[in-house]
Amino acid sequence: MFFRNDRIPRFFLAWYGLLAAWLATTAMHIPDGYLSPATSLVMFLLVLPFWARGVQSLRQTANARSVPVIALAAAFSFLIMMFNIPLPGGTTGHAVGGALAAVVLGPEIAVIVISTALVIQAFFFGDGGILAIGANCFNMAVVLPYVAASVYRAVSADRPAASRRRAIGAGLGGWAGLTAAAFFAGLEFGIQPALFHTADGAPLYAPYPLSVALPAMVIPHALLASVAEGTVTALVVVYLQRANPAVFRFETAPELQPAAVPARQPRWRTQWILLAALACATPLGLLAPGTAWGEWNSQELVQRGLGFVPQGLARLENLWGAPFSGYSLPFSIDPALGYVLSAVLGVALIAFLAWLYTSLFVLGGSPESR
Repeated sequence: MFFRNDRIPRFFLAWYGLLAAWLATTAMHIPDGYLSPATSLVMFLLVLPFWARGVQSLRQTANARSVPVIALAAAFSFLIMMFNIPLPGGTTGHAVGGALAAVVLGPEIAVIVISTALVIQAFFFGDGGILAIGANCFNMAVVLPYVAASVYRAVSADRPAASRRRAIGAGLGGWAGLTAAAFFAGLEFGIQPALFHTADGAPLYAPYPLSVALPAMVIPHALLASVAEGTVTALVVVYLQRANPAVFRFETAPELQPAAVPARQPRWRTQWILLAALACATPLGLLAPGTAWGEWNSQELVQRGLGFVPQGLARLENLWGAPFSGYSLPFSIDPALGYVLSAVLGVALIAFLAWLYTSLFVLGGSPESR
């Protein structure tokens, strides 16, 4: 079979998996100050069981055979998330790639790799808050992959690798997963004014009630960003069905797996050339104006008509000073070039954490998983 190559170090599996996570998770990052510390703690506790299940699944099932699939999914997801989409109201959004990670890797493993990326983004690039890591992981690393995978599996229903229903299921899963993640983020924002406020009723953290937060998060995503997520996911699945149907061997019953699979690994030269061309175009993602709703700092909140700065938000928003905040370098450089170089730096950080992660979990797995 195409993936049978146990000589490939398991380090590369984890490296590419974590790279896939980095690429798959840059939307809906809740910054510090929007959620109360109590809410942040609850969200962190909610995501813990999914992390435990993901580590268990990774140790039991992951092996070097899936390296080529994860490599392509990682690179593609990383590039596609860099293209921001203008949304109504002067804000932005974009496809995430989380549905594709769930379809290829399974939702359990997707939880681990996406969560790892979110931690890197928060600590090094200021994309998402430190206290909000639990909430961001729950929304984007748990809700998105699990919902997407559930819809995909329900629609594809163990159909052959070349079945059109796989692409349809992947597309619908992408739309549903990102929309569900947006719903939960809006819910977390919207309950803050009701639960945490001053004696005179002024919100301490996220200032917008459910009647504002839910529509603001769900409607733009459902109409635009989630459509992009579903479309991208479906198109990639269609491409993989033609170029390499063996990627679906882990989702397909043995009797339905493609019979003719090359004994040697095919060359991925064409795919990497296409991805290199896409990488050169990533500065186009900087053209979309505005900041994502729910990621505004205190100054932007006032500029957009709030009229005051919530006390808790003002206290927590500068809790952590990321060394490369906003994906920019600490020295003067062209913004487009800095954007690309920050991405390269992020990949290097993921490589280091992959080595550490492999030592702790993957290489320590059972012999059957190697």
